[in-house]
Amino acid sequence: MTADISSPLTLPCGATLKNRLAKGAMTEGLGDGRNRATEAHTRLYRRWADGGAGMLLTGNVQVDRRYMERPGNVAIDGEQSNEAIAALRDFAKAGTANGAHLWMQISHAGRQTPALVNKEPVAPSAKPLDMPGAQFGKPRAMTGAEIEDVIRRFAHAASVARDTGFTGVQIHGAHGYLISEFLSPDVNARTDEWGGSLENRARLLLEIVRAVRAAVGTDFPVSVKLNSADFQRGGFSHEDAIRVAAWLNAEGLDLLEVSGGTYEQPRLVGMDDMTLHPEKSEVRRESTIAREAYFLEYAKDIRAAVTMPLMVTGGFRTVEGMNAALASGTMDVVGIARPLCVDPGIPGKLLSGAATETPAYEKTLRLGPGFLGPHSPVNLIKAMNGWGQQGWFCLQLLRMGAGKDPDPKMGVFSAFRNYAKNEAKTAAALER
Repeated sequence: MTADISSPLTLPCGATLKNRLAKGAMTEGLGDGRNRATEAHTRLYRRWADGGAGMLLTGNVQVDRRYMERPGNVAIDGEQSNEAIAALRDFAKAGTANGAHLWMQISHAGRQTPALVNKEPVAPSAKPLDMPGAQFGKPRAMTGAEIEDVIRRFAHAASVARDTGFTGVQIHGAHGYLISEFLSPDVNARTDEWGGSLENRARLLLEIVRAVRAAVGTDFPVSVKLNSADFQRGGFSHEDAIRVAAWLNAEGLDLLEVSGGTYEQPRLVGMDDMTLHPEKSEVRRESTIAREAYFLEYAKDIRAAVTMPLMVTGGFRTVEGMNAALASGTMDVVGIARPLCVDPGIPGKLLSGAATETPAYEKTLRLGPGFLGPHSPVNLIKAMNGWGQQGWFCLQLLRMGAGKDPDPKMGVFSAFRNYAKNEAKTAAALER
């Protein structure tokens, strides 16, 4: 039977998603000063669960509160207090309303830890991010003992997710965070068992998958988010991704989400033209540019190497495009992210026929025309457009977490400014 967005999907572990629409992971920034979940998570995820998607992915929950993607992350770091456990249970209950699955995305930010959180992050090797504005400190190379500790931390976070009512976990192995850094030969210059060959560079990811599976059991969904490529010369290549995907398939993974890009090459949000170093970027295939979804062509290549379910997030806009991708057999789950920042009920509208496509506010979000836009020859302005756009979507989540409606009329410059203020305020409130 040909699948469409309304079709249920039974995963290898036996769990069933009620439909093929998933809310993609997006950073929320709603954690408190102790990096615990809050009532804002409960309000936000209940709204999304009522929106009709079959599965919701949380924003990245950190396994080490010293190395976070932003100061408002939730962190599961060591033994959890009664208050932290209760907050996670409320979060899970809200996100599993209306028959939705809620999977916790577990992560370690590595060198993409902002200086506001930690001025000395860790990474496979001491190679800093090539980004303007001193937003990120120079990392130090991890010791072997620290790498082994990270594996244990992922397993612990996964077990807490299971015990507090989340219905699955996703290991974040993409977008330039720690696992992705280990996979990249451009970032990982190690000469021990964690670096060099692809087998060694993938060791951390595979060991984490095995540890997580041992911690949660065989009937609990375990997923991985993997770059189809870093889209940077010398980085994790598409050929590498296909080989790693085949290894993950052999581990009995329940779902592989195909994505791409890093902070240095922000293709993860479709911002090809905002890369600060176009000379280092790999050229995207013309066939991929012509498609509705950013990574569908790359998923097709991965599909040829694996049997596990695949999810693609990024660029899907029309029901026609979603159904065509599912019917082709290239993928099994459609991820929707930014449209849910503005219309949390869009999955239900797509499923019912009340809407045939999602909103695409990112197409018009910019500081201004010409020189002030995302194609500016000035890297600082280009970066401000990128961070301003990201801030715009993040602030919509903060509004919904506060019980307000999204504000589509919000300006990009004010979003850039207010997002920066919010991050500084949240960082100042951290109990370190």
